[in-house]
Amino acid sequence: MSSFRVQVTRRLALLVTSITIAVLLAGGLLLNHQIEHGLELLHEVEAQEIGQLLGEDTSLSADEMERRISHDADSDAALFFIQVSRGDHIAFRSDNLGDTLLPTGHPAGRHWTARLPFLGRVRLSTYQRGPWQIVLGSALAPSERLLYDYAKISLGLVLGVGLLSVGVGYAFSRATLAPLRAIDATARRIRADNLGERIPVSGHDELAALAQLLNETFDRLQISFEQVRQFSADASHELKTPLALVRLNAERLRPRFAHDPDGAAALDDLLEEVARMHGVIERLLFIAKSESGALAISRRALAVAPWLEALAEDAQALAEDRGARFALGQNATGELHVDADLVRQMLLNLVTNAVTASPPGGLVQLDSREENGAWTFTVVDEGPGMPPEHLARAFERFTRFPAADATAESTRGHGLGLAICRAIADLHGGTIRAENRTDRSGLRAVVTLPRA
Repeated sequence: MSSFRVQVTRRLALLVTSITIAVLLAGGLLLNHQIEHGLELLHEVEAQEIGQLLGEDTSLSADEMERRISHDADSDAALFFIQVSRGDHIAFRSDNLGDTLLPTGHPAGRHWTARLPFLGRVRLSTYQRGPWQIVLGSALAPSERLLYDYAKISLGLVLGVGLLSVGVGYAFSRATLAPLRAIDATARRIRADNLGERIPVSGHDELAALAQLLNETFDRLQISFEQVRQFSADASHELKTPLALVRLNAERLRPRFAHDPDGAAALDDLLEEVARMHGVIERLLFIAKSESGALAISRRALAVAPWLEALAEDAQALAEDRGARFALGQNATGELHVDADLVRQMLLNLVTNAVTASPPGGLVQLDSREENGAWTFTVVDEGPGMPPEHLARAFERFTRFPAADATAESTRGHGLGLAICRAIADLHGGTIRAENRTDRSGLRAVVTLPRA
């Protein structure tokens, strides 16, 4: 699908070129009409002059007629073919007619075009001057050459105007769409961690009104997002103390179930749920702090290859515990300035997510490479993948989607692991995305971090 700019350029060029063609075509028709009308006026003058030379005397001999009008006919031979008749008798024909006869019998005052032998296309006029019927003709070859030259020049003008209109249309559309490009660029930069940016508003036209409307929408979005973020942080913080009290009181009950296996098992389940809730709260607090900018990271130089080999041992144990396989693929050497603990947490979260989605015996692979001044970590699995329409939202908090394979079982979790991964990538000025594998079923998570 072509861009709007291309469409505007194309339509403007088509409009200008069409108008040019219409104007030149109208000019050609008008020129042809004026040529014919000019010839008719010349015929009128010539017929009047011949009528005066011949007079009203019908007894003129052929020699006398020749004597009276031959000089005029010869001097105008380049302009006119002349034929004079009286009744059905042709009394005089100009020498330039040769053996060709001009049509007779037409009513006086008629003008028409005919193609005559040896003469080509001729503009003809017939007049009645006293007893004499005068038929005058003018060859149209010169005017046809003029119209042909006009057509060639017009074609060149159309091509030139067409090319020029494409350039002008492109420049015009670029200038016209500049405010829309600014709106688009600003809107794309506004994310969860950059809700304060607004579209610059200049002027008082429709685009300025649109920009103002979008800014007001972003204001409401920012307020709503801040309220949700604040609630998440406040709720997580306020729940920590009650949850700690629940855990403390549950631990105090343990001696009472020393001889009650069922009660002790129920107490263990309770403590396990409390621990899980505590983990959710800690993750929510981490995300809230990272989004608010309150979380400071400690960067240090990290030798990636040996560090990743150590991480791979833990990932291997994690995969084996879940019945999957893990492999460390490409492992480029070099240094990366990051918070090693946070990046480790991010990669293990991605591996955990991949292992959970993989079938029994499925392979999860971690690759590390340096490209274009950045470091890229890739985690791929052999699971069912994810529906394409859900990939863009994979790293939102509390987001869990059905697998691309409808037969796959829903994975257990709260939808915070990938949100934490995105928060860690954002803290380092990096990016993270998810995409389905093209070689087979499975998901590929790609993290790109700047080297420094």
